[in-house]
Amino acid sequence: MNVFVDTSVWSLAFRRPQVSQDPQVTALARCLQAGDLVFTTGLVLQELLQGFAGPTAKNAILARFSKLPMIVPSTRDHVQAAELRNACRHKGIQIGTIDTLIAHLCINNDLLLLTTDRDFEHVARHTDLSLLA
Repeated sequence: MNVFVDTSVWSLAFRRPQVSQDPQVTALARCLQAGDLVFTTGLVLQELLQGFAGPTAKNAILARFSKLPMIVPSTRDHVQAAELRNACRHKGIQIGTIDTLIAHLCINNDLLLLTTDRDFEHVARHTDLSLLA
């Protein structure tokens, strides 16, 4: 299984000193233990680094993310993400710029999205975005 993990899930996983019982964190642990490919992108890394303070947290995040395949969005990805956001807006779905890029990257790379952000559920109902339940 190929999975893209949203910032919301990583944040829950890193914030708790003990193993979290959140369903999405449990799903992330299962994916990692099963050897599934877990993808990320620079924006997720940036959001995590902005949300955690101190060199210990920074080093832990960088160490964990160094092992993950990184998707680097192209100019075309950004253009298509803008088109996706416009299409969603025309259907009455509001989605932020970063979330739109994440949704597009998942759709374009055939990745399941693991997230706690309910906004993606609306997007998934109207696009080819697939969520990991």
